[in-house]
Amino acid sequence: MINFLHTFQPQPLILKLGPFAIHWYGFLMIVGGLLGFSLILWLIKKYQLDKKFFEDLLFWWVVGAIIGARIYYVIYAWEMYKDNWLDIFKLWQGGLAVHGIMIGGLITTFVYCRIKKKDFLLTADLVVTGLVTAQIIGRVGNYFNQEIFGKPTNLSWGIPIEPAFRPEQFLNSNYFHPTFIYESLGNILILIILFLIHKYRFKKKQFLPGQIFFSYLVLYSILRFSLEFLRVDYSPVVFGVRWAQLLSAIIALTFILLISIRFARKQSLQSTDEAISNA
Repeated sequence: MINFLHTFQPQPLILKLGPFAIHWYGFLMIVGGLLGFSLILWLIKKYQLDKKFFEDLLFWWVVGAIIGARIYYVIYAWEMYKDNWLDIFKLWQGGLAVHGIMIGGLITTFVYCRIKKKDFLLTADLVVTGLVTAQIIGRVGNYFNQEIFGKPTNLSWGIPIEPAFRPEQFLNSNYFHPTFIYESLGNILILIILFLIHKYRFKKKQFLPGQIFFSYLVLYSILRFSLEFLRVDYSPVVFGVRWAQLLSAIIALTFILLISIRFARKQSLQSTDEAISNA
């Protein structure tokens, strides 16, 4: 596998027949999405939830996530699009920001839950489990588009990047860190952690909705913050750090605080109940 990454030259297309083309990026996004939703359906059975609600939510979640992902990316990389407006609609070329997917998808989920009078936090627990599954597969699409790679490296798993896709300061470098692969591996670890929390819930039959949702936001933000040190693609710099790093730090710290507050409240309630029962 390591040697394969070092020698294989990725191409964006799987198949092209006349004007019809299948791109690896789009194909892997769809595969990842289907796997993620399959996992959500399995969790629905375990939690004994309304399957129809989640099936209806899927369509609106995808719409919200794609719109959010594209708007976020276009704002993020405005210099690329300000003179090429039509490129905004070329989704097959890449440019769907994960933070935008999170924001757009979760806003859609919140609104839909309010309309249907469902528990948003419990719904979000299942949604983010499917989301991180989709991220594991979908991120590999960046490999075939030769985008979102890291700094030059001499490590044996460094990937070749064509000169046309290299940043100007690295035109003479041949091999780069596959940061998208690192992110996929990190997301596998996150999925394992989330699944273990789900498993604990099944066993105890008691849980606090939102625990998995908050955990995902913290864990992914820490992963993304770390990987941004390696990435060389364009990014606005705010307070001396890349924008995605700043946003990831804000999200991680905010939800670590919320998790701590919820845990403290739970412990306080348990202590109160024990005191009452012993009185």
